[in-house]
Amino acid sequence: MCHRSVGRSFLCPTNPAKMQTKTLIAHLLPHPRLLPNLNRSTSLSLSPFSFTPPLPKLRSSAPIRRRNTVFTACLRENLDCAPGDGNDAALVKAEELESRSIWDQMKEIAMFTGPATGLWLCGPLMSLIDTVVIGQGSTIELAALGPGTVMCDYMSYVFMFLSIATSNMVATSLARQDRNEVQHQISILLFLGLASGFLMLLFTIFFGSRALTAFTGSKNAEIIAAANTYVQIRGLAWPALLVGWVAQSASLGMKDSWGPLKALAVASVINGVGDVFLCSYLGYGIAGAAWATMVSQVVAGYMMIEALNKKGYNGYALSVPSSKEFLTVLGLAAPVFVTMMSKVAFYSLLVYFATSMGTHTMAAHQVMIQTFCMCTVWGEPLSQTAQSFMPEFLFGVNRSLPKARTLLKSLVIIGAILGSVLGIVGTCVPWFFPNIFTPDQNIILEMHKVLIPYFLALAVTPPTHCLEGTLLAGRDLRFISLSMSGCFSLGTLLLLLVSSRGIGLGGIWWALAGFQWSRFFLSLCRLISPDGVLYSEDMSRYKLEKLRAV
Repeated sequence: MCHRSVGRSFLCPTNPAKMQTKTLIAHLLPHPRLLPNLNRSTSLSLSPFSFTPPLPKLRSSAPIRRRNTVFTACLRENLDCAPGDGNDAALVKAEELESRSIWDQMKEIAMFTGPATGLWLCGPLMSLIDTVVIGQGSTIELAALGPGTVMCDYMSYVFMFLSIATSNMVATSLARQDRNEVQHQISILLFLGLASGFLMLLFTIFFGSRALTAFTGSKNAEIIAAANTYVQIRGLAWPALLVGWVAQSASLGMKDSWGPLKALAVASVINGVGDVFLCSYLGYGIAGAAWATMVSQVVAGYMMIEALNKKGYNGYALSVPSSKEFLTVLGLAAPVFVTMMSKVAFYSLLVYFATSMGTHTMAAHQVMIQTFCMCTVWGEPLSQTAQSFMPEFLFGVNRSLPKARTLLKSLVIIGAILGSVLGIVGTCVPWFFPNIFTPDQNIILEMHKVLIPYFLALAVTPPTHCLEGTLLAGRDLRFISLSMSGCFSLGTLLLLLVSSRGIGLGGIWWALAGFQWSRFFLSLCRLISPDGVLYSEDMSRYKLEKLRAV
């Protein structure tokens, strides 16, 4: 057993030669406790050529490579020191990083994306529960759910920037190992979420009926009345909904997808039980469905905040952002808003052009686009995974671009596999089982005309989410907003050309396939370019300034 002396030498009375060797090594190299801490994001590896500390001039002419080999070998023998000095843990962690393969990384990604997929499915599931229960009662109330869900669900996508900004900023601050900055950012974004929620509540109270009338037309008075009842009740949950989004995204930025999933699972159960009890047994109809959904969203928001508290952060602390901090958030929000609106506008144009092609064509497009959207939901968690894991390698204290590229490779492989599976399954359902949707052979014939572009558009969507999520994580926001706007403009021109030539529904879906593949290639070319976020050593273009406490 050796004992460390004050002069950083090692006294081994039983082996004088070993003592001299270790004394020389100790004088040449920094103290082991001065080595950088090893964590999951470090790029240090204790291989012979991975760490080259600054060495003084030596009398010996032995090459540095030899010294590093001796140093590594001594570390792997723990320098014959007593246990408990930290070298054991550092060595194990370094070897763990060295041995991590793409397969291991893919398994870790799957462990995160599995629960995250449930987060994306809970929202459509709640709307589906409302539709099923209300559909058993009144036809008018079932029709009223259409404009009602547009006002409550689709308008919430306007505030998607809060979710993306939260996960991005929290993940970046955690990569810098700055918990105070994380807490302050959460407090600011919670305040913005709460303020936005109250603004939407006031909008619902004073302008909800007018917005529904403009959407459905003044002739549908019964539908407007039922939809307004639904919207007014659900509008009470706007503050809790947006605050819950911020808390959920903060947990995802901390690479925790199980906590938010538990909260939304409980909310889905409350919504389902409440719908059945209030609508079927008590006969409250669409009002009962609204109350059940509203309560479930409030409970989900509360559970999201409690999940943050369990991680050591104060989910009830609110901070008013300064003008500089607000501009920082806006710098993330504006490009994300442009990106979201470009996608929503393009999908709306698809419906618009399909509507002008006749009843059967419109019905076939409705079936295919709904199936397409349901399948693409499964790829969304890959974008969230990139936003949660990439900042550690792009902005962390132990920044490593090679590891970021390896992570992207794993994500794209998973995205390609998932896209192929979704494409095959999503295409087989309308191909072999079209009677699930309709018995009309004319509609089925129109559906079968678009199967090839449908498959191509669906298969490329998950890997596209991986690439765009990486661009968001690297904060290459100007490029992603410009590229999405360009894809929207070119897609619109293609739709106009298809419509003027009378190509039919197939032309619309080929335009959608072109839109998706354009997004994929533009993002891929940006990421693999020398100026891209994964290759450029100058990250000043992508970094946003730290938020400072008010």
